[in-house]
Amino acid sequence: MTEGVAFSWSLVAHGAAGRLADRGVLALTGPDARTFLQGLITNDVRRVSPSHAIYALFLTAQGKFLHELFVTAQVDADGNETLLIETEAARAPDLLRRLSMYKLRSKVTLADVSAQWAVGVALDGAADAAPGTAGTMETPEGPAIAYVDPRHAGLGLRLLLPRPVAESLPDAADAYARRRLGLGVPDGSRDLVPEKSIPLENGMDSLSAVAFDKGCYMGQELTARTHYRALIRKRLMRVTATDGQALPAAGTPVLWGEREVGEMRSSLGPLGLAVLRIEDVEKPDVALSCGGVPLTVSGPVPAPRP
Repeated sequence: MTEGVAFSWSLVAHGAAGRLADRGVLALTGPDARTFLQGLITNDVRRVSPSHAIYALFLTAQGKFLHELFVTAQVDADGNETLLIETEAARAPDLLRRLSMYKLRSKVTLADVSAQWAVGVALDGAADAAPGTAGTMETPEGPAIAYVDPRHAGLGLRLLLPRPVAESLPDAADAYARRRLGLGVPDGSRDLVPEKSIPLENGMDSLSAVAFDKGCYMGQELTARTHYRALIRKRLMRVTATDGQALPAAGTPVLWGEREVGEMRSSLGPLGLAVLRIEDVEKPDVALSCGGVPLTVSGPVPAPRP
């Protein structure tokens, strides 16, 4: 395995690192771990190493969204590899259950290791590194993993930390949400509806979540057909409350006059994401509102990479 980049904990800690309490971590070990995961998720597990992390999706057989996940690799002194999966904490048991369903005779062990590992971010800690660049760092409680967010370098470093270290950090939920919404980056089931959302309607191809040149995986047929036939009629888009008000809750209809043209997804204050019909929002005289709040559309997700 290629050695990862060495990140400095002192620089990260002094660079406004914070914890994301709503994230959990699963671990896959065993000789078949890579092959097993490769056949299930949308991205290419062969690209994962101690120096590179990926972002991927776990889909239904019909190609609908189920789970988002980040995959990193850790290799111990004896050369044994562990694949670590970061995902939504509240939905981690469901992902573990679904992965276990496909284990069959594969020589792989799956476990929830959220009691040992926790997730943090350093939003301004990526410097000039490319998305996905991964490495290690030494913290006061032992080794940790850091990697530039594979979706967008503007989201900084994601951190897999010993839980005591993460719990000593301030909560970063609002700062992280503000940054990702400004960049137009969706956040799991806050923005994609499990068993309903189509990945490419939500910009997942632009967020490096799908490898179109890998082998088969769950839901590949619909994903590939949508990509190659350009069958996208609606899109997750960045929106802003025109008058600076707080946007309504997820699920609130977006209207053009009296006509419903989409639905609000996640938001923080005046920044948000909404699923909108492309043909409607491209019209020059469109004036949108959501829950009585006038909306300005900033464009599809994600925002251009820096």
